[in-house]
Amino acid sequence: MARTPSNMLELGTTAPYFSLLNPLTNDHVTLTDAAGERGTVIMFLCNHCPFVKHVNDEIVRIANDYRVLGFGFIAISSNDVENYPEDSPWLMRKTARKYNYSFPYLYDESQQVAKDYDAACTPDFYLFDTELKLIYRGQLDDSRPGNGIPVNGRDLREALDNVFNNRKQNELQKPSLGCGIKWKPEN
Repeated sequence: MARTPSNMLELGTTAPYFSLLNPLTNDHVTLTDAAGERGTVIMFLCNHCPFVKHVNDEIVRIANDYRVLGFGFIAISSNDVENYPEDSPWLMRKTARKYNYSFPYLYDESQQVAKDYDAACTPDFYLFDTELKLIYRGQLDDSRPGNGIPVNGRDLREALDNVFNNRKQNELQKPSLGCGIKWKPEN
């Protein structure tokens, strides 16, 4: 299990726009379609990564807890499905249903969105404010498969609570750690 850290996109960066396929509905969803009134969480996930599987239930809890407070959530899978067929759009649909995702799980076939966000791993989390400026990026919490630390979403929850309560974000933001995004071979 490779351990790849986040690239930690610069705070204040404007969220790159996208329009991506939602395999569950066969519709395209844009950044603005799914953005929240108070802020927007963009998550890079995939189906097969043990790090994502480890936190999937907590991701769903966080989305359900904070969507009602005005936050939008969007998950994106950017992996090369030719070499990693377990991340195919068909299986994305199955994953979204299995975990009862309450947010769109979008397919980044060209991998351009992952490049635009400088995403490096799954899971990787980005929180944008109401103006779609980056205010948090990095890990969900300190838990990793096998490290014995319970999954509680502490870091992302704290960032969301800070927005909700008009508090300043913590300056110490830890990178996420997970499976590296499976990039397509260069032509």
